[in-house]
Amino acid sequence: MFRKFGLFAGLNQTKRLLDVQQPNHHLPMLDAVHEVAIYIHRFHNLDLFEQGWYRIKVTMRWEDSDTDDSYPGIPARVVQYEAPEVGADNLCRVWIIDDTDNSFSTPPFRIRYARQDVFLCIMVSFYLSFGGDEGKAVILKFELLRTSTPDIGPELQSSLDACAASVHEYRIPPKALLGLHSYCPVYFDSFHAVVVDTSIHISLLKPGYHTPRPKVSSYTSDSWASEGKAYEDNVESNKAMFIKALISAHDILLEDLRRISKGINQAIDLTGITFKPAVTKSPNDTSPAHAKIIDDEAPLQLSNSMQVSAEKAEHYINHISKDSFQPLPWDDILNTFQSVGNQLLYLWNTFLKFHRENKTKIMDFLQNSWANDRRTEWSIWMVYSKVEMPHQYMSNGVERTSLYRSMHGRSSSTTRRLINDPVQTAIMRAELHRRGIAQMRINNRSLQDMYIFGDPLRVPIIIVERLENMYRSASVNSYLIPSEEKAIHIVENGSRAIKMSENSPQRNEHVLRVVVFVHGFEGHHLDLRLVRNQWLLIDPKIQVLMSKTNEDKTYGDFREMGLLLAQEVISFLKRKMDKASRSGKLKDVKLSFVGHSIGNLILRTALAESIMEPYLRYLHTYVSISGPHLGYMYSSNSIFNSGLWLLKKIKGTQCIHQLTFTDDHDLENTFIYNLSKMKTLANFKNVILLSSPQDGYVPYHSARIELCPAASSDFSKQGKVFLDMLNNCLDQLRTHSDHRVVLRCDINFETSSYGRGFNTLIGRAAHIEFLECDIFVRFIMWSFPELFR
Repeated sequence: MFRKFGLFAGLNQTKRLLDVQQPNHHLPMLDAVHEVAIYIHRFHNLDLFEQGWYRIKVTMRWEDSDTDDSYPGIPARVVQYEAPEVGADNLCRVWIIDDTDNSFSTPPFRIRYARQDVFLCIMVSFYLSFGGDEGKAVILKFELLRTSTPDIGPELQSSLDACAASVHEYRIPPKALLGLHSYCPVYFDSFHAVVVDTSIHISLLKPGYHTPRPKVSSYTSDSWASEGKAYEDNVESNKAMFIKALISAHDILLEDLRRISKGINQAIDLTGITFKPAVTKSPNDTSPAHAKIIDDEAPLQLSNSMQVSAEKAEHYINHISKDSFQPLPWDDILNTFQSVGNQLLYLWNTFLKFHRENKTKIMDFLQNSWANDRRTEWSIWMVYSKVEMPHQYMSNGVERTSLYRSMHGRSSSTTRRLINDPVQTAIMRAELHRRGIAQMRINNRSLQDMYIFGDPLRVPIIIVERLENMYRSASVNSYLIPSEEKAIHIVENGSRAIKMSENSPQRNEHVLRVVVFVHGFEGHHLDLRLVRNQWLLIDPKIQVLMSKTNEDKTYGDFREMGLLLAQEVISFLKRKMDKASRSGKLKDVKLSFVGHSIGNLILRTALAESIMEPYLRYLHTYVSISGPHLGYMYSSNSIFNSGLWLLKKIKGTQCIHQLTFTDDHDLENTFIYNLSKMKTLANFKNVILLSSPQDGYVPYHSARIELCPAASSDFSKQGKVFLDMLNNCLDQLRTHSDHRVVLRCDINFETSSYGRGFNTLIGRAAHIEFLECDIFVRFIMWSFPELFR
């Protein structure tokens, strides 16, 4: 059964949530419900592949239960808290509640172009039956529905069936069901790149209590008495659970009101609210309860009836705190239940009114809090460390070997083999961390994204190394903190960093921010769209160039590809700068680059072109995704090396000759050796090198720009040339600036899902995973948002 309602219509239905058979007694039953208010603010289209009419469907269920007795969430009311643009032809006027699955669907809206915003501004409130103390969690499910007939106008869209295009789920832990106020970004899959700005507000409320109706029964008097005794024992054991849960929900809601009020610098009117007495108060203390206040300025006055109820609540709390099983009079229990429940309900309604008056400020505050919390939550899969920037490597073999060992630590007889193989060392380190995650019990009061928390062991492990010079001041040490101090320090400094960024004078000035994405060998200009989408979420005002100029030319000479890219970038920059200058507000330009595979060599070649020299002072952040910066001189993948040999022999691919140093008989005249001499990395304020030990397409040391065991023991001219290239690149990464950041990020994918196919054997699976997985991108970007703004 469908129920459709107009744009400004309201719904306030009353349903009995616990649809179960109860024994036939006149003893009142205590009830409680979780109210889950979902504010669906904005639908932002990053990159949907198809135009048409879309809608968002929302359902709720108990975790691990899809049966009828799971008591799913029931839509209780809908509020259009802000009117969309009148007369807009991209929004239907009807939303739907479906009684068959207790779902809510937003009005259909039309998507016509990328980066389009649709402001839905609608709130749906679900009721969930009280889950008790067994620790049940709730799955909040968002479905992206698309109409198969997009040409029909908005007046008929609500009557058409829509198919599910994508799904995203969040898990609401048991602790969060007692109280939560959180921003909740809803992402869908890479083929439906959108983000739905929502916020979730939850509290446990008292709907009332009821007395089961008497029925004609066939029980004997003995069985009736036995059942009645068991029923009363069950009621007695559950009433303490209800009262304690309501008290906890009261405390959480009050604390969240304080936090939000302080965060948006807006006072909340709590006049007339009475607060429960403290649970820890001594049972022998007969002094009256005192009111708590949100601003700590003046106490609230309690009426006589409220004061009596508060004292009875205190008496019952002290009674159950002593684990006494002696039943209390039902009048006292019900008065306590009513007192605490009424206070909680009043607080909840006060919040809803406060939200209506400050909805934009509250959304911004929750969104900033969510961004800061990502650093702590995602640190589960991230390992942070600080390492000293390597010194100049010497050509002498003895000195070279000793430096390599000092960099990786002294080896014992049992670990020397692993230390001499950095790839295996990185894999083992990540595997040990993954085993630690398997033993964790993640039990917090935050929403859990099921795309990540659905199977935590399949999430990539990221080992982040900050390269620092010895002379670097302590002011920048906040980027990477030891594990035991990391969580607290990151939250504090992260919050401070975001506030400084928002209060910066340049925030109100026009700063042109451009990010150029360069694909790899035989790549497509949309290969890096997942990185682009995350960057757009962090900084929606960036101008994006997905380079197309070399899309069909990656078999050629790097010099030619670099020149074409330089011309493409300059043309794009000039258009954007001219447009900004006409408004007279252009203050600065920040130019960032992201490259995948050989795209990193193409973009570095472009930066070495003379026509790019005027723009080098604008360079900001450089993200290298598995880039072969040192070529394939010491590639250990024999299968892949055979493929490179075939490409050179059969197709005569020039860039492969350059990658393997066969483009000239003299190694010191080869392309990559000469590229290392050019200051292509020196002008970036931030350099991030992403690598993976599972990537067999790019040598591990080449992506990380570091020494490898084979080079450390090679005393030939080839070893000397490699060391020269390495030193040239490291010289560009060294800096005397206190604000420059150089990171090595080691991405360790969970490879059990790859199987034993040919792609896994040759190392291609992990190389392509950089383009098809966006979890590691989220982790890095939201852990270091300062580098991408």
